[in-house]
Amino acid sequence: MTHRILWLLAILILAYPGIDARAGGKTLPPVADPLVANLCGECHMAFPPGFLPARSWTAIMATLDDHFGEDATLPGDQARAVEAYLTDHAGDAPGGGGLREFMRWVAPGGVPRRITDNPAFLREHDFPERVWQRPEVVTRSNCPACHRRADRGLFDD
Repeated sequence: MTHRILWLLAILILAYPGIDARAGGKTLPPVADPLVANLCGECHMAFPPGFLPARSWTAIMATLDDHFGEDATLPGDQARAVEAYLTDHAGDAPGGGGLREFMRWVAPGGVPRRITDNPAFLREHDFPERVWQRPEVVTRSNCPACHRRADRGLFDD
C-alpha cells in the first residue's frame, strides 16, 4: 500500500505541470510578455516578477518618474499593461511562481523595492566587495553577469 501511494505521488509530481520539483530552488518563469520584456529590458534585465510580491511591483510602477534615479515613465496604457503583468505573476500571486525562499523573508505587508535588498538574496550573494566591482558585474542587479541563463529564469548556476 505504501509503495502504491509513493508511486502515485511520483507520477502526479512528474505529470502535473503546476508542480515544479524545484519549487524551493532557484528557477522562476521568465518574463513572457513581449511588451514587458521590451520596455523593462531596454535598460536592465527584465526581472522575473516572481522575485517580488505584487505590492512591490505596484509601488515600483507608481514611481517610474524616479526609477532608481532614472525617469522610466511610460504612457498610461503601457504602464497599466506592465503593472498588470507584473502583479499577476508576482511572487505572492496565485500561481505566480515566486521563489519560496524569497517570499518567506518578505515581512507581512512589507514592500521591498529592490530584489537585491531581500535577506534571501543577501545571504546567497554574500561575496567580498571586489566581486561586485568586477567590470562584468558592476551592480548587484546585473544577474546575467553570473547567472548565464537568468533570461530564461534559471538562477541555479
